[in-house]
Amino acid sequence: MGRAATITRRALLVGAAAVAGGVAFGYYAYRKPVANPLEDELAEGEATFNPYVKIGRDGAVTIVAPRAEMGQGVETTLAALVAEELDLRLDQVTVEHGPASAAYGNIAALADGLPFAQFDDSALAEAARAGAGVAGKLLGLQITGGSSSIIDAFDKMRAAGASARETLKLAAARRWGVAAADLATADGAVSHAASGRTATYGELAAEAAALEPARDVALRPREAWKLLGKPQQRTDMRAKVTGAPIFGIDVSLPDMVYATVRMNPHLGRPMRSMKADAALAMPGVLKVVPIATHVGNGFAVVARTTWHALRAADAVEAEWETGSGPADDAALWALFEQAAGSAGSAMRNDGDVEVAFADAPQESLLEAEYRVPWLAHACMEPMNATAWLRDGMLDVWAPNQAPTMVRDTCAAAAGIDAASCTVHTTHLGGGFGRRAEIDCALYATLVAMQTDGRPVKVTWSREEDIGHDMYRPAALARVRARVGEDGMPVAVDLKVATPSIMASLLPRFYPRLAAIGPDKMMLDGAFNQPYAVPDYRVAAVKVQTPVPVGIWRSVGNSVNGFFHECLMDEIAHLGGLDPVEMRLKLMADWPVAAGVVRKAAEMAGWGMPAPEGHARGFAFTASFGSWVAEVVEISQAPEGIRLEKVSIAADVGIALDPRIIEAQLFSGAIFGLSAAMGQQINFADGKVVQSNFDDFDAMRMPQCPRFEVAVLENAPKMGGVGEIGTPPAAPALANAVFALTGRRVRRLPLSEEVAFA
Repeated sequence: MGRAATITRRALLVGAAAVAGGVAFGYYAYRKPVANPLEDELAEGEATFNPYVKIGRDGAVTIVAPRAEMGQGVETTLAALVAEELDLRLDQVTVEHGPASAAYGNIAALADGLPFAQFDDSALAEAARAGAGVAGKLLGLQITGGSSSIIDAFDKMRAAGASARETLKLAAARRWGVAAADLATADGAVSHAASGRTATYGELAAEAAALEPARDVALRPREAWKLLGKPQQRTDMRAKVTGAPIFGIDVSLPDMVYATVRMNPHLGRPMRSMKADAALAMPGVLKVVPIATHVGNGFAVVARTTWHALRAADAVEAEWETGSGPADDAALWALFEQAAGSAGSAMRNDGDVEVAFADAPQESLLEAEYRVPWLAHACMEPMNATAWLRDGMLDVWAPNQAPTMVRDTCAAAAGIDAASCTVHTTHLGGGFGRRAEIDCALYATLVAMQTDGRPVKVTWSREEDIGHDMYRPAALARVRARVGEDGMPVAVDLKVATPSIMASLLPRFYPRLAAIGPDKMMLDGAFNQPYAVPDYRVAAVKVQTPVPVGIWRSVGNSVNGFFHECLMDEIAHLGGLDPVEMRLKLMADWPVAAGVVRKAAEMAGWGMPAPEGHARGFAFTASFGSWVAEVVEISQAPEGIRLEKVSIAADVGIALDPRIIEAQLFSGAIFGLSAAMGQQINFADGKVVQSNFDDFDAMRMPQCPRFEVAVLENAPKMGGVGEIGTPPAAPALANAVFALTGRRVRRLPLSEEVAFA
C-alpha cells in the first residue's frame, strides 16, 4: 500500500466520527426507503417506479438524471445507466433533471471528502467511507461536484433501470399467466417468445406501478452491455446546437419583470445608504430594492427589461461600508507569509523530516517558495436566477449545482416551508463550482418578495460576477527537499498556507454552522499522492482573510498539484535524474500510477530529443479517484511561447463513455492551462481589480494545443472525470517552461515572468 496509508491521529478521529455518526443517526433511519419525489408530479397517464424512471401510457420514457448538466456530458451517461438495464436506446428516452430531493443525495461526494488517499484501502479508511455513506443518505445533499456524479450513480441508477424492467415483466407475466423468467425485453417492449405476445412498456406501466417493485435484481455484467463502455450521442446536443431555451438565462414567464443586482464591492460589507431618485426616473424602471444578506449587501433594480435594469443600476448612488481589514495584494499576502511561519497541521507525516534535514549536506538540499493567486470562475453564462412567489408558493429557476440547498435557503428567506418551494434546475452555461453557491437564487427570491406576485429574472452583469465571486483561494507553499547520493529524494517537506474553503463555504449555506476538523481540500493533490519517500511531511496552515473562497474546478488539487509536481521536477533536476524515471521509481508500489506515467511519456515521445526550439514538461496528479499524467510540449516563437501539444493518460477504472471522458480531459487541461498562463484576481482599495474578460481572459482557440488522450481502465475502482485534467496542467506547463528557458517560475500566472504567443 505504500507510506501514504499511514494512519494519523487526525485521520483516526475523522474516521471514527464518521462511523459513530452513522450509528448515532440510527440504523433504522438509514435503512428506511427515501420517498419517491416523482409521485407528486406525474402527468396524466404517467407511472413511476422509482426516483429515476417515469413511463407514460403512450410509451414515453423519462429518465431523471439528477445532476447538473454544465457541458460535461453527465446527463447522457446517467441516462445510459438506466437505459442499459431498461433495454432502451438513448433516442427512445427523454432526460430531465428532476426535482430537488433527498432521494438524489450524493454519497460519493461526501466519501471523497474524507482525509484518506484514494488508494488507501485500510480498514479505517473503508470504515470511514461506509460511515460517510450512512451520513450521506440521511443528509440527502443533492449536489453536483467532486467529479462524483457517475461514481455515486453507477450502482443505484443501474439498479433503478433493472428494477423497472423486472417489474414490467412481472406485470406482463400476470396479464398473460406465464412465468416472468420466460419473458424478454427489448426497445421498450416485453415479449413472450412461446406465444408470440408483446406489450409495450406504456401498455404495462400502470399495472406494473401498482406492484411491489422488484428488488435485489442482478445487474448485467460488462460483457452484456450495449450502451455503457461505448461512445453515445449526447442527449443534450440537439438542444444546444439548435439554440433551444434550456439555460437559466433563457427562462421566460408570463408577466415577468427583470432585475439586476449591485453588491458592495468591499466583499461582505454592508451598504450604508443609497439614493435611487435618478434611477427611478429612468424609463422602464419599476423599483429599487435594498438587499441585505449574510452573503452580500447592496440593491436590486427591477425594470421592464434587463437592459433598463442594467442602465438604471449605474444611476443609483450607493454609499458602501469599506471595512478596516487588508485592502490590497501586499497586505493580503502578508497574512500568508505570517501564517507560513507556523508549523501547521500535517495530513501526511512519514518518518522524521526534521532529523532528515538536520545533518543534510548543503549541496543535497532544495528550498523554495511557490505562490498561486485567487481565481474567479468566469462562467460563460452570466449569473442568473428567476423567482416567482405567489400564494405562499415559491418557484425558483436556476442553473445550479445544489438544488436542495437552493430550496432550503430560498424557502427560509421567503418565510415558507421547504415543501412550498420548487426548484427548477436548468442547464448550466458553465459551473465549475460557482453555481454550487446560493447567492444568485437567494437574491432573486428577495427581489420576488417585492414584485407583487410577478416572476422576476435577475441577471448579473459580468462586472458584478467577476467582482463578487467565491474565489479559488490563493496559496503560498514553502518546500524543502533532500536528495541522496543516488539523486533520489530521501526527505520532502511541503507546507501550504491557504484559506479553508469549508470554513468559508459552510456559513454561506448554514449561517449558524462553523466548519470543524481538518479541511482535506487544503492539501488535496499533495498529501495523497502515490510517492514513496522515507521522510515525507505535508502540512497546512489556515490563513484568515476577508476574501470569500469556494469550490473551483478540481479545488485544492489545482493548487497543490502545481506545488507538488513542480517540486518533484526541481528534485529531479537537483538529483540529476530524468523527471519521469524518478517518478516511476517513487511509484513502484502503485502500478496504476506508473501505468499512466509510462503511457503519457510514450505518447509525448519522452526520452527522444524534442524538435529544435521545443521542450517538454511532465506532471502527475491523482485526484477524485482517478490517476492522470500529462506532458506539455511548448516552443519558442518570436512573439512568445506557444503550446504545441498536450499528451494525457488517465486511468479511470471503468470508462463508461470514452468520448465524453476524452472531452472532459481536454476541457480540464484547457481550464488549468488558461489559469496558469494568465489568470489572477488582484485587490486594491479593498475591491477586486479585474472586471471582465478583457482582464480575466482564457486561452483563445489559436493558442490551443493539439491533444492526444489515452483512457486506461486498470484501476480497481471507478474514478471521476470532470476535474481530473486540470491539476497536472499548470505544473506540466511550468516544468516545460523551465526545460525550454532554464527559468524556474514558481508563481502563477506564468505570464508574470514569461510571454505567451
